[in-house]
Amino acid sequence: MPTIVPIVEGHSEVESVPVLLRRLLAELRRLDVTIAHPVRIGRLKILRPGELERALRYARFRTEGCDAILVVLDADDDAPCKLGPQLVTLAGQTLAELPCKVVLAKRELESWFLGSIESLRGKRGIADDAEPVEDPEAPRDAKGRLVQLMTVGRTYVEVDDQPALAAIFDMQMARRRCPSFDKLVRDVQALLEQLQRLDFV
Repeated sequence: MPTIVPIVEGHSEVESVPVLLRRLLAELRRLDVTIAHPVRIGRLKILRPGELERALRYARFRTEGCDAILVVLDADDDAPCKLGPQLVTLAGQTLAELPCKVVLAKRELESWFLGSIESLRGKRGIADDAEPVEDPEAPRDAKGRLVQLMTVGRTYVEVDDQPALAAIFDMQMARRRCPSFDKLVRDVQALLEQLQRLDFV
């Protein structure tokens, strides 16, 4: 059974990214693929020389196995079109033949929830009348925008709400409105195709 090891940046992503990836695998009918417990590395640390390479090597030699790696980070103020290819080049130099993809959520992962806000109405504090957000990947503070769409008195608790919302948001809606989420889906599909060519799937 092939194993994909995610590399993520925060404690909340350690919980939410596997939830999200398992939903994608279920939709793609690839339940024979395992999502390992993620390797966590801070967003600022990963940009320091040698740190991404260190995380990639650690992921590759995990005792539970590693047949592919998926890096999922927030782009924050960096341009995904510039930072993404830089990280992909480093990954290629470090891993050689091991399949690896890098996905940067434009701004923050929470923008994917903003892109499917109608599907979250009445759940996890999202107001029943929460209005769709025009260009959901534009707000710098996607978490703050999410709080504005919550009921009065409710706030966004990242470590609790992010995994819960990852389990229920409408992925098709988010894919139509958030190009970075669409890239995540396409990259997961590409990883599965690479694994298939290597006779893992």
